[in-house]
Amino acid sequence: MIAKTILAAALAALPLVGAAQGSPLAAATQAEIDHLLEYIAHSDCRFSRNGSWHGMGEAREHIEMKYQSLRGRGKVRDTEDFIENAAARSSLTGKNYLVQCPGQAEVPSTQWLGTELARFRQRPKR
Repeated sequence: MIAKTILAAALAALPLVGAAQGSPLAAATQAEIDHLLEYIAHSDCRFSRNGSWHGMGEAREHIEMKYQSLRGRGKVRDTEDFIENAAARSSLTGKNYLVQCPGQAEVPSTQWLGTELARFRQRPKR
């Protein structure tokens, strides 16, 4: 009887294990996220997080760390989730991330990444 109870509990928990690891993303979604992470890393802009300015390499590392954590909890299902949940604001303070490129005003990171995502989606397919 105890063995059946343990087996039933283990089988009931199996869907939770998959959810905790996050479902695989569609190939197109993963390609978009990878592109945005590279776009961040190779930009000559600067990134504001909680009132402090950082280089874009550091910004990419921070956003990628958040992305991996959120993916593991099933919080990123598409590229828009990536932008909104990993690259928009501080998880601790709720303060929006900002990006400032040379000669331009600072803009919310969501706007900056959304513009690049739209451009990436419009490129000719290979």
